[in-house]
Amino acid sequence: MSTSTNGHYHHGDLRRALLDAALIILERDGEAGIQLRDLARAVNVSPGAPYRHFDSRAALLESLAVIGFQRFIKKMEETAQSNSPDIPVAMGRAYVQFALANPGLFRLMFSPEVRKDNRPGLRMAADQAFNTLRHVIGGATGANRVAALAAWARVHGLAVLLLDKQIALRVGDDVEQLIDAVLGKL
Repeated sequence: MSTSTNGHYHHGDLRRALLDAALIILERDGEAGIQLRDLARAVNVSPGAPYRHFDSRAALLESLAVIGFQRFIKKMEETAQSNSPDIPVAMGRAYVQFALANPGLFRLMFSPEVRKDNRPGLRMAADQAFNTLRHVIGGATGANRVAALAAWARVHGLAVLLLDKQIALRVGDDVEQLIDAVLGKL
């Protein structure tokens, strides 16, 4: 719900409207394209209105990254509970597919610009994502942590290589088959 006053709108949920607009900009223009003033213009509110919900651009980016991790975790958990004969490979495939379907969001989630060390909400979301993978790989022991890190490095590397178009796809190549072949047994 929104009401108009002097050409500007008051949203029933301005925070959500800003995040939705930022997600669109993120996928279209990347992280660099997101500015609070531009978001205000996009949702037709005063330039200061976004600051009621995000004290800085960094806070907005953190919120977007948390949304990304939440969506990612949901996809990973759904895959972990599926009837796939090889859950780790299915999760690896889901990981790469998520990256390819959401390149801006995926890059933001792992961006050095979004520091997890002083953002507890983001740290919790990132840790939950890793713990989902770790649990599927085999539990919480130190050795399983290393196995989960190895699997993560493998799928993350593949995702980034595909996003950056560093893997030359030939005519007739099927990306899904390539993903499955590279992941093999995780």
